[in-house]
Amino acid sequence: MTTPPPHMPPAPPAGGFPGAPATAEKQKNIVGRIAVITAVVGFIFACIPGALIVGWILLPIAFILGIVGLFQAGKRKGTSIAAVIVAIVGIVVGFVVFATVVSNAVDDAFGGSGDVSVSTPGGSADAAAAGAGAAGAASDSGSSSADQGTRNNPYPLGSTVSDGDWQVTVNSVTLDADDVVSAENPFNDAAPAGSQYLLANVTVTYTGTDPQGKMPFTTIAYVTAEGNTVNSYDSMVLAPDTLDTLSPLFEGASTTGNVAFTVPSASAGDGTLAVRATPFGDKVFVAVR
Repeated sequence: MTTPPPHMPPAPPAGGFPGAPATAEKQKNIVGRIAVITAVVGFIFACIPGALIVGWILLPIAFILGIVGLFQAGKRKGTSIAAVIVAIVGIVVGFVVFATVVSNAVDDAFGGSGDVSVSTPGGSADAAAAGAGAAGAASDSGSSSADQGTRNNPYPLGSTVSDGDWQVTVNSVTLDADDVVSAENPFNDAAPAGSQYLLANVTVTYTGTDPQGKMPFTTIAYVTAEGNTVNSYDSMVLAPDTLDTLSPLFEGASTTGNVAFTVPSASAGDGTLAVRATPFGDKVFVAVR
């Protein structure tokens, strides 16, 4: 039997030194794989407006499976981490897509375009600045003003406000309409002391092509010289030939009628009308005389 040289350590016994820990290889994470596949599929559906609901079902499931996979001992964590990340990003993307779909649906429902234009009697149509409710519009004399359509520089009577599929024309204003309001209905209360009824005659036209027609969601308010807003529903009176905003209009159809306001007698002619052709459109101010 040959003795190994003194300078060489003895060979380790078969199977390693006694008591040495064995390195265990981590096993595949089946739950993590299922989670990441579910997350990817959910993410794809979350980007499709017509299939959002599928994405919203799959993404939370993928998130939960990913969390479960992370807490499995002895399993690989990569797929579980990826599933959690993809699920979170997919949920955020899904909410963005949903908000976009709702915004577009609202715009389609009310016909607003986000850009308002106003045409004055004998003048041209001019775009109103988004968010300001006004823009440089040509007056009857052909001059323009950057702030026309504001309270301090309202458009003249007879102007037409256009927004998307809707056009609103303020035809005329009766500053003192106490007699005609009282004659319309015996149950109409007299205007409070220091106030009087004002009638605005308005035409609303639908220029869209929806085969089902659409209701005119036009809003008109009176703004006093002091800056207070008066709404038509503040006074429970029945105006003669009341403007009908409840019946749907079809392509090219229009409705004309009166809107009544209770305004201060001393400054009735100094106020303005705030016109919105669509609920989310810009306000455009029109003079009352």
